[in-house]
Amino acid sequence: MKKKLVISSGAGISAESGITTFRDAGGLWENYPVMDVASADGFARNPALVHQFYNERRRQLLDARPNAAHMALVELEKWYDVYVITQNVDDLHEKAGSSRILHLHGELMKARSIPHPERIYTLDEEHLETTPESRDEYGDPIRPHIVFFQEAVPNIERAIEWASQADIFVVVGTSLAVYPAASLLHYVPKTSPIYYIDPHPAPVPDRVHVIAEPASRGMAELVKELKIEN
Repeated sequence: MKKKLVISSGAGISAESGITTFRDAGGLWENYPVMDVASADGFARNPALVHQFYNERRRQLLDARPNAAHMALVELEKWYDVYVITQNVDDLHEKAGSSRILHLHGELMKARSIPHPERIYTLDEEHLETTPESRDEYGDPIRPHIVFFQEAVPNIERAIEWASQADIFVVVGTSLAVYPAASLLHYVPKTSPIYYIDPHPAPVPDRVHVIAEPASRGMAELVKELKIEN
């Protein structure tokens, strides 16, 4: 039986694919104030701006490709049952071919019904854009399928379950400053090794093996180590 390898990925794993985040520019995301385009209050105040912002992000994502770090996670599936918990809203893990992916903060290429949030729709290249006037097949208004600031993170309980079952846990490309995702470390069994890959790692407990490298180089190092152990 394969060991369960659980990955918690953040913005750093997608940075090498050209995907930027609000943390790159001190509270601005692509020159927009973050709370204007990524908060529940911002959406209530100016939904047209929020729709426009995510339309732009989707167009940017069309040209983005998975990098070596994403592909390394797919390679690890040869030896492990790999579960990816990501804070990222892009679809680069999907494009790379990872089998099990849990998005904590939503998915950029999806929209959902406002009155019925369980109705989730996948967008494609021909239907990228949404507006406040957009309606689903039932005539209901839709919004980006994104977890805004000020909203609960609906997938966190499942993420905690995955972390608590990990034989090996890996954190890659995150500052460990965003909660509740940063708390997943605390649910990993005490007997399971933890690896942390980031060029500027945050302080972590002594039990965590730190690889102070960008995601691609760090993942290459990790693959070598895990292949030997396995």
